This record gives sequence, structure tokens and C-alpha cells, in this order.
Amino acid sequence: MTKKESVASTTTPEAIAERIRTAILEHRLAPGAKLTEAQLCEVFGVKRGPIRQALALLATDRLVDLEPNRGAFVASPTLQDVHEVFELRRIIELAVMERLATGPGAKRLKGVAAMIERERDAFERRDFAAWIRLSGEFHVALAGLTGNTTLCDCLNGLVARSTLMSALYESHGRNACSFDDHVEIVAALEAGDAAKAARLMAHHLQHVELRMLDRPAQGTVDLRDVFGGAG
Repeated sequence: MTKKESVASTTTPEAIAERIRTAILEHRLAPGAKLTEAQLCEVFGVKRGPIRQALALLATDRLVDLEPNRGAFVASPTLQDVHEVFELRRIIELAVMERLATGPGAKRLKGVAAMIERERDAFERRDFAAWIRLSGEFHVALAGLTGNTTLCDCLNGLVARSTLMSALYESHGRNACSFDDHVEIVAALEAGDAAKAARLMAHHLQHVELRMLDRPAQGTVDLRDVFGGAG
């Protein structure tokens, strides 16, 4: 790949949307933060067209709100949104527990167990951005083992929204998604105990939901600080 092709691949609407999505999921962009088109154009070195397309992609995933005559903002989910998202997550993830516990066995879970170790390591290094991202990826990785891509895509979107919600309702440096819980869930799956795995996952998701406490989001952010090396 030439240098020109490399630059082009990082300035497509999809690539820009992924960079913004990652910043949201790592809590570097808070709910309510204004996504100023002019700043984003400067940061990514593109015209307004790709920026608007990227924001439209994120709006489809409900990570960004597009408001007429006001612009784009990182979505600010309500407590009702929280309850609805976690209700759906419980339905999906408990079904995933059943599928995996009665599936081919422990070998498929080794990659997920390694992910938990990376999650723990990120916490111990106080790399909170990586910790938050990996805690969500754990749930998506388990769904991926079912081989059902539609289910996995659905849960991926719900986990992304949950992570955004935690940025709004959790204090900085906290993450209710416990890697110790993850270890217990994988152990139950490895043992083929579907009932225990489902019980642990239900308790885990309930704990995550209940830890989200109402507090105002910060809406002011300098996008050049968030995406310092994007260009």
C-alpha cells in the first residue's frame, strides 16, 4: 500500500466513524459532547462530506444525535434507555450462555479467557480506556462463539450503547463490568453448567445496570485533544 493509499484508507467515512466510535467507547468523548464539523475536518484533514457521512453512520448506531440547526452531539441516553438496553441484553446473553454451555466444549473459550487477562492487566496498569473497551469486548466475543453473526451484530450495538451509558452514569475510573465476574462466567461455561452460567450472567448484567447513577454529562470538549494524532 502506498502512502497516499494509506492516508485515504484512514479518511474514509467508515474509518472516521470508527475513530469517533472508539473515542466514545473509551470514554474520551462524553455524552452530550458537541461534534463540531469544522474541528473534525481540521483533525482528520478532510472536507465536510466525509465527516457528515461518518456522523450519519454513528447516528444509525444511536451513538450520535443529529439535531437540526444545532449540529451533532454524542448521544445522551436516558435512564429509560438504560433499562431497555439491559432488558434486551439479558434476553440475548442468557441465550448465549445456553448455546455455549451445551456446545463443543472448553477449547473455544480459551481466547475469551485470554481477553479477561488483558482486561485485568489494563486495570492494574490504570489504562482505564483499554479496560472499559475490553470489558465490553468480552461480551461480544462470547456471542461471536455462537456463530450467529446477526446475534453478534445486535449485541455489539447494545454493548456499545451500554458503554456510552456508563460514561454518563458512572464516575470516571469506575467500571461496573467486573473481570472477576467474567472469570466465573467462563468457568461455568467450561464446566458445561448452563444454569449457573446464566445465573452469573444475569447477576452480572443487573449489577452493571444498578451501578449507573444519574449525574450530568460534560458537553464541552476540544476535539483536537481527543484526536490529536488522527491526521
